[in-house]
Amino acid sequence: MQQNTITLHLVSEATGQTLDAVARACIAQFPNTDVRLRHWNLIRSRLQLRRVLRHIALDRGPVMSSLTDPALQADMEAGCVSLQVRLLDVLDNAVTFLSEETGETATRHPGGQYIMDENYYQRIEAMHYVLAHDDGQETDDLNEADLVLVGVSRVSKTPTCFYLANRGIKAANVPLVMGIEPPPSLFTLKRPVIGLTIDPQTLIEIRRTRLSQMMPNSRHADPSADYAYIDLEKVQEELRWARRLCRHHNWPVIDVTRRSIEETSASILDLIAPQ
Repeated sequence: MQQNTITLHLVSEATGQTLDAVARACIAQFPNTDVRLRHWNLIRSRLQLRRVLRHIALDRGPVMSSLTDPALQADMEAGCVSLQVRLLDVLDNAVTFLSEETGETATRHPGGQYIMDENYYQRIEAMHYVLAHDDGQETDDLNEADLVLVGVSRVSKTPTCFYLANRGIKAANVPLVMGIEPPPSLFTLKRPVIGLTIDPQTLIEIRRTRLSQMMPNSRHADPSADYAYIDLEKVQEELRWARRLCRHHNWPVIDVTRRSIEETSASILDLIAPQ
């Protein structure tokens, strides 16, 4: 099937993260269309908006907007009508819905979700914690963590910890290496320990890529040089050993093979949520 191509303009008064996430979630449902995103962030004046509209006129395409200022919203709507491009305000229906439910008039404050409150500083603290406790560092104070991830090399422990930190979760991660005893503190924790595992063949491909990136110009750049690290039989044995260890200590295990970091993190949050 021939692929369609469109330009989708995203116009936001703030950082554009919310709008980008909504757009990408929707775009994923249309695999036969190539959607080129144009981001227009921190648009808070009519002068800035007129500049955006000029660019839209040069590269026509539908517009998704998260503007909250009524005057800017009106100008956006008038501009899109004039250019004959479709406009969707992704926040307006939700804000109207909540206003009706709460009986409170929305403040229409740009970037209202980005405030330096207690939650903000909690996320910063969690990020610092992840940096200090990545890949088995500083294992003597793991009880300060909200949770600890364990698993063999390259099962996405580190990126998952950073994603959780952005949710305010202090997550440490400890690598499981056959032949090396895990730190004793891991077995006396009063915090959740969660294992990550993955399909052996998928893990081998990830490791091959990693080896090639680490040694791009070396005469040993051929990943086959690191035999045990990417040998199927060895990798299967490694993963089975890690699973047995987790089962022995009653640590739940999440298979990340077909999961994104976001999906893995959602499963972790479900596991640690109060019952």
